[in-house]
Amino acid sequence: MDLTRPDGSALRVLVVDDEMNIAELVGMALRYEGWEVQQAHTGVKAVAAAREFRPDAVVLDMMLPDFDGMEVLRRMRSFDPGVPVVFLTARDAVEDRVAGLTAGGDDYVTKPFSLEELVARLRALMRRAGAMATEQQHVLTVGDLTLDEDSHEVFRDGEEISLTATEFELLRYLMRNPRRVLSKAQILDRVWNYDFGGQANVVELYISYLRKKIDAGREPMIHTMRGAGYVLKPPNGQG
Repeated sequence: MDLTRPDGSALRVLVVDDEMNIAELVGMALRYEGWEVQQAHTGVKAVAAAREFRPDAVVLDMMLPDFDGMEVLRRMRSFDPGVPVVFLTARDAVEDRVAGLTAGGDDYVTKPFSLEELVARLRALMRRAGAMATEQQHVLTVGDLTLDEDSHEVFRDGEEISLTATEFELLRYLMRNPRRVLSKAQILDRVWNYDFGGQANVVELYISYLRKKIDAGREPMIHTMRGAGYVLKPPNGQG
């Protein structure tokens, strides 16, 4: 995956929420991204975990049993001034308080929240904070397939593959989500930026174009999951 620390190790995220089922759910979603996760359920434990774990980002509930999220943040920032935080807040949070959270470059999501959105916010915060490897930000690699987001060059096993603009965007979306099943609706929304009104066959068509260029004569990487969508996976034995 392209989301790693500069030394190639997994990004670390600390999840702090006194509701254990929420902390567990968030933790699972972040591990699915390939990130290393630790959980804490009180402010005291959160500060201790942050000191030991040295996370690249923190998911922090505003309401904790011992002291609130702002106090946790103040204590964490005393020894790690730059750590980015995504706050989890209740819908009835006072707006000016929420505005205060984002003033320092942090972010927040309101409960109930979408895990996908939380992951996206974390990615953006860590990218801004420079936690991710800058030299890897623009080159996606899955198995023996590489895609350069700047030069638009694509290689499989060292051989250059020529793609149209739409094929490139489709492959980029698949490569940003390796091993994740993506539905036709998701692909339409992300690659074409609108709903084709049920004409999901355009996705099938472009998947077939991609397969001819990426998988022809090689071990297949693009797989159809019947009734669910498509998934890009490294060839067996790789990555």
